[in-house]
Amino acid sequence: MTDTAPLARAFDIQAGACAAFGSPFSGALLAFAARDIEAGGVMAPVLAPWAGVSTRTLMEEAVPIRWLGAVHDLVLSGAAPDLAAAWPAPGRAVDADAAWRAARGAMISSPAPFAAFMSHEPQTNEVRRSACLLPGFLTVSAGTGLPLRLFEIGASAGLNQLWDRYHYDYGGAGTWGDAASPVRLEAAWTGVPPPLAGTVSVLSRAACDRKPVDLADPASRRRLKAYVWADQFDRLARLDAAIALGLAARTRPDAADAVTWTARCADPRRGAVTVLFHSVFWQYLPTDSQTALRQVIDDLGERAGPEAPFAWLRMEPMPRNLATVELRLTLWPGGEDRLLAHVHPHGASVDWDPPSAAA
Repeated sequence: MTDTAPLARAFDIQAGACAAFGSPFSGALLAFAARDIEAGGVMAPVLAPWAGVSTRTLMEEAVPIRWLGAVHDLVLSGAAPDLAAAWPAPGRAVDADAAWRAARGAMISSPAPFAAFMSHEPQTNEVRRSACLLPGFLTVSAGTGLPLRLFEIGASAGLNQLWDRYHYDYGGAGTWGDAASPVRLEAAWTGVPPPLAGTVSVLSRAACDRKPVDLADPASRRRLKAYVWADQFDRLARLDAAIALGLAARTRPDAADAVTWTARCADPRRGAVTVLFHSVFWQYLPTDSQTALRQVIDDLGERAGPEAPFAWLRMEPMPRNLATVELRLTLWPGGEDRLLAHVHPHGASVDWDPPSAAA
């Protein structure tokens, strides 16, 4: 008999994380699922591909998030009216117990949509992560005095490519960007003042994803929204605004492997700083791909020079502590690696230049 304890533990861990990050409904729904896993209930067929997998691997592959997204996608599709009736909505009291009963019934009657949705890793494209990336881009611009050539890997729909078209509010720490932008990002700021002075020039932008989200496709847009926690209406509204902006800009990442695409496209070029960036992407790469990509990045850095610098900006969880997310910058020539900030995984806060900022 397969040990279900790792699966139940993973769902309980994610339940706690959701509650801690402001989604009590998601936390409660995941907790119901964890108890069903322990009882050998309806979750078993849906989670069959991960039977016997360690809790750490389950968290790295975001299996609880995949399941939560699958339930939300079913609601957004209109195929489960009973579930939709129990789902969070503005002005309606949340009933996680009723939602779990409806989700349980959907898994019994129609398990195929769950299996299909969960077969691909999450693509959240959380727009407010741009509030964490922005000061990194500004640091690169100020440090080099050059326009930016942007290359995003693991870009999902590519919405964070448009970071310079959003408006940012860091409370008393200052604002940046187009005051008329429909995408308005707020983030709490602690630490030294943010590097918001001056301007930044974007020379070009490109992106890739193994399976990019096509914003022109309604089903793909729905999948993107499904990963947003259902009781966080502000996140859903921001995503809608960013999708509208992305459609107008005809944003479309290349369908490509990050390793080969980076090696082919992101060579340093004179007169600009080439910036390779990503956010909450690294953990989804197989170990051999991580090794190969790091080698490509180091090779590109070695080819950089004073008139053709290369920057690697990333917002990623720490490998041994996925709850702690770092914003790091490595800049060539020289290859100095800096921890710029500790940040909220959804971009809600930035602790800039933390005390442990040594590489």
